Amino acid sequence: MRGRVQGVGFRASAAYEARRLGVGGWVRNRPDGSVELEARGTPVAVDALCGWLAQGPRGARVTGVEVYEAPATNEIKDRQDGNDGDEFEIR
Repeated sequence: MRGRVQGVGFRASAAYEARRLGVGGWVRNRPDGSVELEARGTPVAVDALCGWLAQGPRGARVTGVEVYEAPATNEIKDRQDGNDGDEFEIR
């Protein structure tokens, strides 16, 4: 996500929304001022999260969202690292 997305509680709000929707994955700030998020779940739940991300929490001003389908190898690596895919973490 790009725009005013750091310093407005974006990561915590995104994690709350992901957990509410039953989406696993993670969210983190990037050095360039954007926020990066990986989500795993049913297509309906992930689509709902993407819709929320386009608005963000109060105080955010989202100017762009880029969506990519991640390779399945990320899920395998997360499981090896101890994330079973059902959790959503702030990094």
